[in-house]
Amino acid sequence: MAGMSAINLLDRATALAEFFSPRIIGEVNDVYVKIAKIKGEEIPWHNHAGEDELFYILEGSLLFEIEGEDPFTMEAGDLYIVKRGVNHRVSSTEECSILLVENKSTAHLGDTESEITKSVEEQLAEYG
Repeated sequence: MAGMSAINLLDRATALAEFFSPRIIGEVNDVYVKIAKIKGEEIPWHNHAGEDELFYILEGSLLFEIEGEDPFTMEAGDLYIVKRGVNHRVSSTEECSILLVENKSTAHLGDTESEITKSVEEQLAEYG
């Protein structure tokens, strides 16, 4: 990713071919900056035992569920940080584009395996 130039996040998100498939578009020190598109309810309950996770809504709205709390909806421009170890899941009835900031060691769905789980290599594939 050396020699990167400015990135238009909305253009990159629009170009994503798959839902629930984060793509790494940059790195800052020990964290990856990722974009993803969400539509539907395929993300299972999961947590990241050792890392916090930042969500920023680029377009659309995202239903956010935290175990044991009332669900809430995030809209474009909203930011939320999930603290380590907190069980959560997200969904969206319409297409939603998000930016994620996660440690390089963060597994896509923590220890939860599903058909949408992506490795770091798969997340790097499109932009690496």
